[in-house]
Amino acid sequence: MVSENKPLGEFLRARREQVGPEELGLPAGGPRRVAGLRREEVALLAGVSTDYYIRLEQGRERNPSEQVLDALAHGLALDEDATAHLHRLARPAPKRRRRPRRRERVSPNLLRLMDGWPDTPALVLGRCLDVLAHNALGEALFGGHTHSGDLVRLVFLDPDAREFYPDWERVAVNTVGGLRAAAGLDPDDPQLVETVGELSVKSADFRRLWARHDIRQKTHETKRFRHPQVGELTLTYEALTVNSAPGQQLVVYQAEPGSPSEAALALLGSIAAS
Repeated sequence: MVSENKPLGEFLRARREQVGPEELGLPAGGPRRVAGLRREEVALLAGVSTDYYIRLEQGRERNPSEQVLDALAHGLALDEDATAHLHRLARPAPKRRRRPRRRERVSPNLLRLMDGWPDTPALVLGRCLDVLAHNALGEALFGGHTHSGDLVRLVFLDPDAREFYPDWERVAVNTVGGLRAAAGLDPDDPQLVETVGELSVKSADFRRLWARHDIRQKTHETKRFRHPQVGELTLTYEALTVNSAPGQQLVVYQAEPGSPSEAALALLGSIAAS
């Protein structure tokens, strides 16, 4: 019986094409027709036959073991998030009858918590990185864009995105990686399918990065902004899962104490308050 697990094969192929042999201590072996590792090299690194690995990429192998998946992750130099994604693709959850999804709502207690942080930008993001709620400073930080309420569309569809994000390429890679992580949990989510479909049509950069199959869980990072009202800001953020609402994330931004960014953030707060 032939498996239809094409997402697993697509992921393996995309990741294989992004790892050079020299990164893993293999000889380059002369000119290559394609970028990255050859199939036989991945098979060698994972300790499986080339024929078996080809069947995995083609979706014809149904049941790779946990040990094989871990060996493939090691051979492809996958990090923890990408390894977990690989296992989910190989063991997809049974499809259940989909009920109409209710609109995501943010707990009133969480809203009050964020409102109690007047000097700290805070957002609640949904499963597709849409902004479900924010406090006043969070609204001021991301306000003024065509897609201020949707961080994915802001990055790829807003005409001023590259001005707002000085490190746009890094932000774009991480944003697509976060959306990929959401796709691994529920690839048939209608909102996700709509988002990916629209961005694939409208943004060549999104199509390029989506094809890489990068996985980036939103956890913590330092991010630079060029805000139209207060200038450059360098902020760190922490992304916390909301246990009472699976799929939601509370994202909290902070500036280094005593830094110019802290002063700029305070100025932004004053402007927002007035």
